[in-house]
Amino acid sequence: MSNPVFNNSAIFGEPKRARTNQGAAGTIQQNPAYGTPPQQAQYGSYGAQAADAATLDAMYNAPTATSADTKRLTYDDVIIKTGGLLALLVVVGAASWQLVDTMPFLWIGGAIVGLVLGLVNAFKKSPSPALIVAYTIAQGAFLGGISAFYNTQWNGVVVQAVLATVTTFAAALFLFKSGKVRVTPKFTRWLIIAMVGYLAFSLVNLLLTMTGVLDGWGMREGGLGIIVGLVAVGLAAASLIVDFDSIKRGVEAGVPAKFAWSAAFGLMVTLIWLYLEFLRLFALLQSSD
Repeated sequence: MSNPVFNNSAIFGEPKRARTNQGAAGTIQQNPAYGTPPQQAQYGSYGAQAADAATLDAMYNAPTATSADTKRLTYDDVIIKTGGLLALLVVVGAASWQLVDTMPFLWIGGAIVGLVLGLVNAFKKSPSPALIVAYTIAQGAFLGGISAFYNTQWNGVVVQAVLATVTTFAAALFLFKSGKVRVTPKFTRWLIIAMVGYLAFSLVNLLLTMTGVLDGWGMREGGLGIIVGLVAVGLAAASLIVDFDSIKRGVEAGVPAKFAWSAAFGLMVTLIWLYLEFLRLFALLQSSD
């Protein structure tokens, strides 16, 4: 069986049946896929013919090109870039945590810049590594500050939120890989409707708290707040499964390798959302004790 790189190449094409040209020294086979040989073999050319045969044999026996060779998206690309962004997020977050008392504006500015860069990256057709890295730095500054605040008010919630986020990510990945949860059109429609409803609820709640109609966390306090928090965690976990499915389809479709940045960015957005929901949920649970 021939090398699939040769079969699928627009340059080489699918080899056709060999035609024969009758030369002075006998019969010479001609294959259009590899060019036209001399019309007449010359005496003493057997060494060159042997070399050509050896070259072709080596080419046929060479390993098949991988996705990395063809500059296509691979799972390794997504893992490496996501891991790098997460490491950067943790480092910046740790620094922001230490500076929260002397530079309280740092995490507030990080929240604003992160929101703007998140929207810019979300609507860009082609990923920008620089903007995605900038988004990660801004979010790291925000998460470090808000985590320090939560940990001061409710001791231990940060560790609980981190462990819950990691566990949920692993569980979502297992369910997706095992096929126990499949991303169907019905599943996607349900998720979109639920997320729109949650977004509308969050905006109304934010408006009521900012105008002073409600105090504290508004409608996200007490038993209702815990229920809303559980729903939000479920939506974030479902979004992770959709992210995994999108990455899988991208790899199978052979999209350009640069879109590993888009995949990593999408995972970062969902993981940050999931962490913040766990942070708020554990704070509510601790307050209700």
